[in-house]
Parts: sequence; structure tokens; C-alpha cells
Amino acid sequence: MATDGQHGQQGPVVLGVDSSTQSTKVLAVDVATGEVLARGQARHTVSTGAGRETDPEVWWEALQEALAQVGPYAQAAEAVSVGGQQHGLVVLDERGRPLRPSLLWNDVRSAPQAQALVEKKGAAWWAERVGSVPGASFTISKWEWLRATEPEVAAAAKAVRLPHDFLTERLSGAGVTDRGDASGTGWWSSRTGGYDEELLAEAGLDPKLLPTVLGPGERAGTVLEGVGVRPGALVGAGTGDNAAAALGLGLTPGQPVLSLGTSGTVYAVARQRPADPSGTVAGFASADGGWLPLACTLNCTLAVDKVAELLGRERNEVEPGGEIAFLPFLDGERTPNLPYASGLLTGLRHDTTPGQILQGAYDGAVYALLAALDLVLGVDGDAASADEPILLIGGGARGAAWLETVRRLSGRPVRVPAASELVALGAAVQAASLLTGEEPAAIAGRWHTSDGPLHPAVARDDAALARLGAALPLLGG
Repeated sequence: MATDGQHGQQGPVVLGVDSSTQSTKVLAVDVATGEVLARGQARHTVSTGAGRETDPEVWWEALQEALAQVGPYAQAAEAVSVGGQQHGLVVLDERGRPLRPSLLWNDVRSAPQAQALVEKKGAAWWAERVGSVPGASFTISKWEWLRATEPEVAAAAKAVRLPHDFLTERLSGAGVTDRGDASGTGWWSSRTGGYDEELLAEAGLDPKLLPTVLGPGERAGTVLEGVGVRPGALVGAGTGDNAAAALGLGLTPGQPVLSLGTSGTVYAVARQRPADPSGTVAGFASADGGWLPLACTLNCTLAVDKVAELLGRERNEVEPGGEIAFLPFLDGERTPNLPYASGLLTGLRHDTTPGQILQGAYDGAVYALLAALDLVLGVDGDAASADEPILLIGGGARGAAWLETVRRLSGRPVRVPAASELVALGAAVQAASLLTGEEPAAIAGRWHTSDGPLHPAVARDDAALARLGAALPLLGG
């Protein structure tokens, strides 16, 4: 896929939006070729106090700023779609204005509420009925935290949305979502394909407050006047960030993805509906009508960067050797489910170097992801192959230390797609599908989005894996 072309418009233009934890990004993409014609990005403000929150108006302002950066393409676009961070809780008043900052997916204050939800019905019940066992990241847990902590805000809510829904509604005026993002709320049943009325009743939540769940290929509506995009352009249903990246890659069953960002994520497209009672694998729906079993860790690139900062080293200044076992769970952890954990470092010796400690942080972050990946691929066991390259994406995929750590601890070949901003690109794929009627995988295929250098497998470092496995029980995992 070409990027940032200078050869003029070759066909209809679509916009793909990625509203992540840290920033909003917009790609203007040529539908015919997949060429990225322009891009924009604006940062978000995230609180770092007792929890992790952002005012949704910050996302809207960032989207406007990013749209301005793509210049005339925003007014030439024929369709737009939004991919966004999952799980966040957005509560709105009757005018569509936020009643409070959004609780983000990595806000773990709702861990007691998540535990109470699981204990009430049992993990197996949740896995079979909803497809996932609620954790602190899930919207359902955050809603219960809001009811317990700020009951007046919960009572005043006239609409409850996910982050991508908020932006889609601002663009189109439609209160809608898609099955991919809805499946991360804890209220949407993967068994029935709709909201679970029993759970909503127990949550004291009127179904009318929730967005309508659109099916694959359905559109939210058209762009309103004065919102930064050409009025009348088609608006896609949008989806969650991981489901959008899967669209952008054109994934087929058995292709493992490891995403290195603020969070670490592993997922694959599956033919079977996931239902993992351990809660490690979330049974999410994909945006194209299938399934997207997924596991997510809280501590990934930001945690390793923090360790590098503490050591006074650049992020790639790692050294081999030593007997370090480092579990860098600096913000608690979701996978394994240790919301109150902190970092654990063992194996220090007089001759341990700062570079070995930093490498240990990389090892611990990747170890948690690879352990979860085995379970993700087990959902469709016949589709999983040890010879299938891991698709390594996200900001960390461009880092040499991350790449080599994944190769060394997985023992698998690794492919790094050349295409960047895969969430925004996947949203662009969804927008293009509205225009052409093609399946998203066909569009991603002709855009060659998953092409990139293949790094062959190396011998797996079983000694490092064993050290980390022995350290995990010290945290209760």
C-alpha cells in the first residue's frame, strides 16, 4: 500500500478515524488504490490521578484538528468511519453533552464491581451467555462503579455510549454502534446477538439509553452540516480499535496478531464463538460478522518506556544475559487478572546490568501476551499453525527490541506489515465497503495492507520463559 501520495486523486476518497487512548488520527485514502493521500493527528489529555479518564469533548476537538490537517480531502470524502478505543464509559445528558469525563478501558477502579458481577453468576455463565467474563476494563463494570460512586450522574444519564459511538453520533446524529464494539460492553450477548435484557434490568439501565447495534455493512447515516467532513458523505457503523485493525489487515482464521501499543493485544479471527470461562480470552465479535477472540494486557509499551526512563536508558538500549525475571505490571494487570498488582523484579545479581533489567521488562511484557496467544489460537485449534507468522503491529512493532523479543520468546516467524495506522486504515476499509459493496477482506487484499518484511523464526528462549513462569505465582497469578 502506498502512503502519502503526491500524484493526485485516483478515485473516490474515504476517511478512516482512529480515536485511541492517546490521540485521534485521520487517514484520507484513495478507494481504488489504497493510497494514503493525507493524514492528521491530534493528542488527547488523559488524567493520571486516581483513575484514567478523558473528557469526550477532547476527542471531538482532536478529531476536528486532525480533519483540518488532511486539508481538502475532508471535504472531498464520500464516506467516513470511526475506529475507537474499546470499553470506555461515556454518559451523556439530553443534549448529547458528557455528564462527566469518560472512564477509559485502563481505569481499574471498577475491579471490585467486576469481581462482584462474576461472583454473582459465575464465570462459566458469563462466558456462555455473553462470550466474555467481565473485568475492570469492561463497560458493564464501569457502569456499576458509577452507580455506586456517583449515583446522581448515573441517574441523570440520558444516553450511554462507547468512545467510537460518541464520535459517530457527532458526525451523523445517529445513536448507533456495531457488534464488534458492543461485544466489549458486557451487556451484549454473543449467544443471541443482542443486548441481554436480564443484565440491563439488573443494571437499572433502560435499553433506550444504549445505541442501536448495526450489522456488518450497515451505515449509521450521513454526515451532518458543520462537523468537519463533507455534508452528505456516508458514515459507517464504526467499530472498536482491534476489530478495525482486523478489518485493515484482512485477517483470515488462524492468522495471529500481536499489537504493541499503550496496551498489548493478541487476537485472531475465529470460525467458532469464543466462550472462555477463565476470562483470559474475551469472546468479542468481529466487525465483519465473525468472531475475534482476544486477550489484552494493560502494561505494554508505556510500562517498558517507564522502566527505560527509570534506568536512564533509551528504549532500545537492552543487553542480553543475566537471570532477570521482570513482570512489569506497573498499572495492575488485566491478563493475567491481577488488577492490584505492581511490578515484580527477581534474579538480581552483582553483575546485573541496567540493559539486562530493561530487556527483562520487554521479556515480561511479551511473555504475558504470548501466554494469552496460545489460548486465543485454541478457539479455532484446527486453524492454528506454529508456522503461521505472527503479524506484529502497533507502535512497538517498529522497535528493534520489541521485534527481537517477540521472535526470541515465541520461536515463530514474525511479519511486520509496512502499512501503519491499521486502526484508521481498517476504518477506511469499512468506509470503502459502504461505497463499493465489496467485502472488507477483498478491499484490504487489493490494498495489500498486510504486506511487509518477514523475519524468520529463531530458537525459542525456554530458559527466560521458565524464569517468568516461576515468578508469576509470586503475584498470585
